[in-house]
Formats: sequence, C-alpha cells, structure tokens
Amino acid sequence: MSKKTISIKFGERVREIRVSKNLSQEQLADLANVHRTYIGMVERAEKNITLVNIEKIANALKIDIKELL
Repeated sequence: MSKKTISIKFGERVREIRVSKNLSQEQLADLANVHRTYIGMVERAEKNITLVNIEKIANALKIDIKELL
C-alpha cells in the first residue's frame, strides 16, 4: 500500500469518527491541542501525521488508537 493510500484511509477514518461524534474540525483540533487547520489537512491526506498526533486525536475522540488504524 502506498503512503498516499494509507494517508487517505487514515484521514477518512478520522473524519468518519469525528462526524459520528458531532464534532467540527475546529472542535476536534481544540480537544487534541493541535492547530485548527491541522485536522482538515489530516482528513484530506495533506499531512503525514506523527504517532504523537495520532495519540492526541485518539484521546480527543475518546477512542483507542487502534480504532483509527
């Protein structure tokens, strides 16, 4: 699987869970303590996300990291 494909699938999963929890990108960014534009960039596969930020997003969504992967 290419890096781009992995990034796209990860971004889609973040968006799916965020929407299911009725959170805006800005709300999720605030909860995860990342910049407000960062979530959109992750969801659009424009950012190569780090493990640290994966953990921040999982914690903000109140899910285990494995649910994002």
